Amino acid sequence: MKMLGRQIAAARRASGYTQVQLAAMIKVDDETVASIEQGRRPLKPDIGRKIDIALGTKGVFEEGAENLPEIDQYPEFAELYIDHERSSIVLSWYDNAVVPGLLQTEEYAEAVLRERVPAYDEEEIQAKLQGRVERLAIFERETPPTMSFIIWEPVLHMMIGGQDIRLRQLSHLRDLADRPNVTIQILPLASLHHAGTAGPFILLETEDHQHLAYTEGQRGSHWVSDPDEMSILESKYAMLRTQARDVEESKHMLDTLLGAA
Repeated sequence: MKMLGRQIAAARRASGYTQVQLAAMIKVDDETVASIEQGRRPLKPDIGRKIDIALGTKGVFEEGAENLPEIDQYPEFAELYIDHERSSIVLSWYDNAVVPGLLQTEEYAEAVLRERVPAYDEEEIQAKLQGRVERLAIFERETPPTMSFIIWEPVLHMMIGGQDIRLRQLSHLRDLADRPNVTIQILPLASLHHAGTAGPFILLETEDHQHLAYTEGQRGSHWVSDPDEMSILESKYAMLRTQARDVEESKHMLDTLLGAA
């Protein structure tokens, strides 16, 4: 939905029209055009047809509207986060429930998706899994971001998907831990202090040096940009880094878990 919106915006600009002008041409209000271009509103085939006529795009957008996927890979807040994630320059992620999404193997990610209650149907699982895999392109960027991850130790012992999937996931974590732009720290179960009891969160810095955060809970996701809230989350992450094992100790813990299997 967002991709189609971006294509409409590009075609409109190439034709020399503003959103206001296009809205007048297809007889809708300005906000409708803005919402479609930003991916906040699905494009209907009749509106797609009008846009094709106005921009001379020969049925491209009517066809696109008729073939929009019925399943969104991500909710609206998550889509906004993922847009920023793709181009972030610094990313810091704490998780105490599962292995952070960017560190998951495909089979582990699928196993996590299958634990959802109420259950996703098979089509939803495959759509979301594809989205998860596409996000891994961040590691192959010409200039990948600096990435820091803190994982609470119990996550590493969970048998989601079974022992074989768990061990391959641990091995994948160990490989990623040797990348020069990636640090992985494990917060031990025996720690007397734990600044992350309120749940997982992600901090990121954008290309234009905005500091933003994303949190998820049982009842939905939240996008954070308020400076006061950001200060609290950044302080929590800094505290978690001091409470977690350092990078080399965390690598040793992963080696021990793999060697004990």
